[in-house]
Amino acid sequence: MATQMFEGRGHAAVYQKYRFAPGKELQQTILTYLQEKRTNPAELVVDVGCGSGQGTRFLAEHFKKVVGTDISEAQIQEAREAPSMPNVSYLVCPAEELPFEDASVDILTSFTAAHWFDIEKFMREANRVLKPGGCVAISTYTVDMSVRYGNCSEKLTKIFSQCWHLLLKYSHSRIKFVLEDYREIFEALPFPDKKRITDIFDNIPMTVAGVIGYMESASPYQVFKKNDPEAAKSILQKTEKRMLETMGVSSPETPVEFWVRHVCVLGYK
Repeated sequence: MATQMFEGRGHAAVYQKYRFAPGKELQQTILTYLQEKRTNPAELVVDVGCGSGQGTRFLAEHFKKVVGTDISEAQIQEAREAPSMPNVSYLVCPAEELPFEDASVDILTSFTAAHWFDIEKFMREANRVLKPGGCVAISTYTVDMSVRYGNCSEKLTKIFSQCWHLLLKYSHSRIKFVLEDYREIFEALPFPDKKRITDIFDNIPMTVAGVIGYMESASPYQVFKKNDPEAAKSILQKTEKRMLETMGVSSPETPVEFWVRHVCVLGYK
């Protein structure tokens, strides 16, 4: 069964506040692939492991009916409470047990979630629910990230990376799927017509507070926080202070560029 890391109401609220929607380059990569492969309009799109719905809401702008699913009730509650289009709905269920008929789904997506699934069972389920001619788009952002601002981008990225690497000590073992650029997930996809793109770079508009909040939303930080709340809080405060001093500004709401590298696995049944 899936590994559950984002269950708490407090964590889900932080996740909703600070996790970002798929960037423009990733969006374009997915939409271009779907246009190339599909001749008929998609009737049903299912976004698995949708969390608080950032990717689901992007899909709703392009497709007739979108259903976001997640194993966490707290995440689904956050998703339902967020403003969204009327063609979106949400369900609480495991990624490995989707409540859809055989061959009923046109497009199946998952944004930065598939590494938490039981990969073998999820792939069987994806194969079951997808129509012939259906498509899969499974993506994640990697730990390859940088923070850019004026002429101090290199220093900022170093400060961010130092904090991030401290947090990664508390990572779950399943982060290995991300560190290897979803190679294992790509190999497990049961369709011969598939490809993996590992060099999608997106500039996510962010503030210093947003960068700190993103780290707070990450599962390793939440583990660290559970083990030592004061130390966890302190490391984020110190990191924010160092970033602001490096930039020569006082407001955490100062905009920065947050560059992330995405990996995307695409398949056609």
